[in-house]
Amino acid sequence: MPSDDPPPVSSRWLPRARAPCELAAHRRLTAVDETGQILIVCTGNICRSPFIERLLTAELRARCGDRAPSVRSAGTGALAGQAMDERAADQLIRAGGSPDGFLARQLTPELIAAADLVLTATRTHRGEVAIMHPKALRYVFTFRDFADLLAQLDPSSLPDAGPGSTEHLQSVVAAAAARRGAQPPLSSADADIVDPFRREDEVFVQMSQQVLASMPAVVDALTSQSR
Repeated sequence: MPSDDPPPVSSRWLPRARAPCELAAHRRLTAVDETGQILIVCTGNICRSPFIERLLTAELRARCGDRAPSVRSAGTGALAGQAMDERAADQLIRAGGSPDGFLARQLTPELIAAADLVLTATRTHRGEVAIMHPKALRYVFTFRDFADLLAQLDPSSLPDAGPGSTEHLQSVVAAAAARRGAQPPLSSADADIVDPFRREDEVFVQMSQQVLASMPAVVDALTSQSR
């Protein structure tokens, strides 16, 4: 006779101790929530944005495992189909990331519309994103502005959503947007990431240092949990 017992739960949904974000997601009934979508934007999509994309992906996966938000990048004037600039790739490897398999792509309104968060290299890029897709004004920031706005984020202000989920990412974006105007903005020099393309080696090092200085605040905010 057929059994009345419920089918066994797939091991796919069992929490793993190595991934705290997955544990938080599993505690919720909505374990099948979609993961958030993050888009990184610069100009050529061969230096700054892939550098951020690959490092941010590695950091989020280390904390969230399979529940990490998806991170991809594009350029406003992309050298589409090209690999990372060799010197940018060297800085990425030095920082612990991998440029393997990366190919540049052109920014489109569809890519922007599909994202829950857009992080740009400069405020000029932020303006270009907003012109291309005006609704993105609510969720586009420069990478360094976003880090500054959320440096003092209180996790208790976030809803009880699993880090990595769309709901969690959108709540972090809303928290950052709410801080606009509530604290002095960064200067343009501090908000923008320098463009190293076809410049001296020292500028590639400067680009890397600027990203690495802001990365901890961004990762902490994106993986924070309410208590």
